[in-house]
Amino acid sequence: MKVLVTGAAGFIGSHAVEAFAAAGHEVVGFDVLLPAVHPDPEAARARIPDGVELVRADVRDAAAVRRALAGVDVVCHQAAMVGLGLDLNDAPDYAGCNDLGTAVLLAAMAAEGVGRLVLASSMVVYGEGRYECPAHGAVAPGPRVTADLEAGLFEPPCPRCGLALAAGLVGEDARLDPRNVYAATKAAQEYLATSWARAAGGTVAMLRYHNVFGPRMPRDTPYAGVAAIFRSALAAGRAPRVFEDGGQRRDFVHVRDVASANLAAALWTGSPAAVAGSGRAFNVGSGTVRTVGELARGLAAALDGPEPVVTGEFRLGDVRHVTADSARLRTELGWRPRVEFAQGLAEFAADDDKPGAGAAANATPTANANATAAATATANEAATTPAPAPAAA
Repeated sequence: MKVLVTGAAGFIGSHAVEAFAAAGHEVVGFDVLLPAVHPDPEAARARIPDGVELVRADVRDAAAVRRALAGVDVVCHQAAMVGLGLDLNDAPDYAGCNDLGTAVLLAAMAAEGVGRLVLASSMVVYGEGRYECPAHGAVAPGPRVTADLEAGLFEPPCPRCGLALAAGLVGEDARLDPRNVYAATKAAQEYLATSWARAAGGTVAMLRYHNVFGPRMPRDTPYAGVAAIFRSALAAGRAPRVFEDGGQRRDFVHVRDVASANLAAALWTGSPAAVAGSGRAFNVGSGTVRTVGELARGLAAALDGPEPVVTGEFRLGDVRHVTADSARLRTELGWRPRVEFAQGLAEFAADDDKPGAGAAANATPTANANATAAATATANEAATTPAPAPAAA
């Protein structure tokens, strides 16, 4: 199988490249190596395993994309601009990188007869996760309001009666309710991909990443997720600053497990189970619910640093709880997470981003910025991230 990986030098993309290569597949990497994300392009290139071609180009460059698609069986599309998109001045950059970039890629795939796609999507397409009201059952709370957040009322109430809600696991059939610009572009990517599949007779697996962490997670850049921000604070001897009350529920999944999900999804797109002309969404999460406060405390312990400080601060674009039901991925694709949370935290805490550090761990697997994304950026849904700069692979 020949695979084109966009965002190949990024956080998730580089691990996906390693997973495909380790499984014996031919891989072509594609990444613009944007300076805001890859200030040292040679170090970024060094992440790519020997024998893997790296095309340095933008996914919005139709001619470059078409050339890179020669002989390709399946595309693994990780390239994206990540973050929340809280500043509407950034909206054109998000739409240009994520949605125009995806549209250019899909048009090129149709022209070149490439009919299989794995799309890096994100949990942010759901907005808030699943909630149950004791009186009204499943409900969908609206966006949280500033007055409540300023008063420290972080839990969304039942929209019908105001009672407290119980958070649960969100499945792939939940309605999409993106709450910020980045989330809207990820939902649009899914709609574009399924439209392409219907028109071209292709198959697409849409992987909705939950909070991805692990080696090569961007640090000290506009793309740093909450785990990287906590780690950077601890490395500088400062206590991690946790927004709200630290009780935000998330599903933290290791990047090597996400890479193996991409491999499983790519194989699925070529199997009889994948129906031509359609797309299927898969949540990618560990299956274990944790809080942002737990993440901060775990990293502080791993780095022998100061205890986290819960600040009560908030960002209006954040959601309170969103955690994955990954049963579909396990049942239909046979995927299982392999990296335990404590093991992953210890490895992440010690990571110095040496190129190729994850290759051996990816040898038996069961964002161009990067799709650092949707992943680490989805961790941005939980805490503190500066506004991102433009990026596209």
